[in-house]
Amino acid sequence: MSAPKVGPWTEVPRQDGRRFVVTGANSGIGFETAKALAERGAHVVLAVRNAAKGEAAARRIRGEVEVRPLDVADLSSVRAFAADIGEVDVLVNNAGVLGVPFGLSPDGVELHLATNHLGHFALANLLLPRLRDRVVVVSSQSHRSGVLELDDLGWERRGYAPYAAYAQSKLANMLFLAELQRRLTAAGSTLRVTGGHPGSTATAITANTGSGLMTWVGSWGHGLVGMPAWKGALPTLYAATMDVPGNTYVGPHRLREMNGWPVSVGRSRSATDPDLARALWSASETLSGVAFPLA
Repeated sequence: MSAPKVGPWTEVPRQDGRRFVVTGANSGIGFETAKALAERGAHVVLAVRNAAKGEAAARRIRGEVEVRPLDVADLSSVRAFAADIGEVDVLVNNAGVLGVPFGLSPDGVELHLATNHLGHFALANLLLPRLRDRVVVVSSQSHRSGVLELDDLGWERRGYAPYAAYAQSKLANMLFLAELQRRLTAAGSTLRVTGGHPGSTATAITANTGSGLMTWVGSWGHGLVGMPAWKGALPTLYAATMDVPGNTYVGPHRLREMNGWPVSVGRSRSATDPDLARALWSASETLSGVAFPLA
């Protein structure tokens, strides 16, 4: 195994005979990830909330793909998907929301945490017994500004701030990555967990913030300095297909990780706090009703 080195990388290795699940695969980073994998021979499951959009995305992909309904913010949907999916080589936890107005999931969980972290936490643990290779966690540079308030994950005491809620959920992604790898290693499993972030990439993720100004600023800023979606997907693809160690985190190599080619990148001090990771894991088990299955 080796860490990625700086330099142009666009050649995803052949993935013949391998099955991938990509959440949120109908647009943006998820679509480009699924497209690249299918074109390299993988069988790709587009796990999407909107089946019609998923089918439209599937028609744009050359290769073997299937569309399955999954709303990662709804734990009943996560359980139904996991119960029927069969064996999978790689799970790519990509789906996410950014800067949305305050809202609760069907399970009563704040929407950023429910979508970006908790649903994927449950999905990964439910699939572990049938997973053959790895879990890939898509995070963000925003994790560096995240503050995880374990006694107020739902923003019931704090004044709700949509971008702070997003950053908290992205920090949760990083802590989940590290803690899941720690648990797998302790259990003697050869499964690995890797992660990546797209830097500044021009996608539609800012389209539903509820703030016209912030949507415009996000779209304008990403369009000005960001990468196209195909290039923003490269860190995820590297983390999903290359022979890198567990707990590797991949991002763009230049401009404060906003742009460039895939390379191993660092993470915040909070993201490497083992006590915080274990505490979040415990809270996530309580909220989701799903536990680590290999203990």
